Amino acid sequence: MQILFVHPNYPAQFGPMLERLATRGDVECVFVSRIEAGQFNGVRRIQMHQRGGAREQTHYCARTFENAVWQSHAVYEACKADPALKPDLILGHSGFGTTAFLRELYDCPIVNYFEYYYHPHDSDMDFRPEFPPQDIDYLRSRMRNAMILIDLDSCDAGYTPTRWQKQLFPREWDNKLDIIHDGVDLDFWQRSAGPRRIGDELIDDDTRIVTYVARGLEAMRGFDIFVRLANRIAEQMDNVIFVVVGSDRICYGNDRRHIKTNSFREHVIRAEQPDLKRFRFLGTVPPAELQQVLSLSDLHVYLTVPFVPSWSLLNALACECVVLASDTAPVREFIRDGENGFLAGFYDLDGLLRRALQVLEKPDEYRDMGRAGRALIAQHYDVEQTWPQQWELFQRVLK
Repeated sequence: MQILFVHPNYPAQFGPMLERLATRGDVECVFVSRIEAGQFNGVRRIQMHQRGGAREQTHYCARTFENAVWQSHAVYEACKADPALKPDLILGHSGFGTTAFLRELYDCPIVNYFEYYYHPHDSDMDFRPEFPPQDIDYLRSRMRNAMILIDLDSCDAGYTPTRWQKQLFPREWDNKLDIIHDGVDLDFWQRSAGPRRIGDELIDDDTRIVTYVARGLEAMRGFDIFVRLANRIAEQMDNVIFVVVGSDRICYGNDRRHIKTNSFREHVIRAEQPDLKRFRFLGTVPPAELQQVLSLSDLHVYLTVPFVPSWSLLNALACECVVLASDTAPVREFIRDGENGFLAGFYDLDGLLRRALQVLEKPDEYRDMGRAGRALIAQHYDVEQTWPQQWELFQRVLK
């Protein structure tokens, strides 16, 4: 059987799946992306070449759809040019538009991974009043669902990672969407022993380590709230350092409109004036280094507006971190307050501080909470459980 994966990035959400399929002698995996062509870990990669995209004169609300159409066409051309490509099943990430034209090439089932359905109100867009969208942003949010709706109509089946994400989609598509998480590799994401070292710096046993991880240090992931919390922790305890993993890239939201600095991190540091001697900014790190950082954490802070839950939250739970998280809807699906982590309001600095100090003053007393976090992942999100669910979905549509 030949399975065609489509995503602009490789391997994206499909990494654990590809690892398991690579061990099967009866499955050939082909992956179309922007990454250069070749063989990689048993996967044949095909490179697509996008020839155009939205321009400045393209209507602001139509730019996402315009880019998705160009990308769909690039996928179509790359596949059409490969005579050895005869998929029995196509799997793509909805929203990028990558599978939209493949119905014209192949008579086989298409399964789409649906990550998010945009809403203009009571959503990520208007959760933070200090960073308000413009009127045009509300209009654009409705149009951003255009390609997602095309995919919902054209695919044979789809899946989405969490209950919260599924309830964002229109009810008429309920029967087409399964809830199946990407899965967490518990053999990799686990707490490991070793020297308390951050980079080349050896951390003594009396120092508490607070960790924060985000793809981009930005408002939607509450980086400014984290720094305010860190300042208040630092006022109360002189033996705490704050280890931050993430780039200066703004991945989501409209932070650029509200700052006059090169990055949101610079904006926050200028506004909050933290003691930078207490911070370790590591930038983007490879997974193995992130696993080591999480293994050292005495307290992991995870803050988010109502948006796609970060992989880092589940990775931290798997590494037995004591997680202090924002009490927002997507987080509540994972964290049960006082059982496998702590919840406090996104803006509740007093509540966040109280919980943080509670853990940092006696971290050994909360190791069971960290173990309960890993138990949650083992029970519901272990890739060895989610992968069979994905495979069963594929077999169902093939029949």
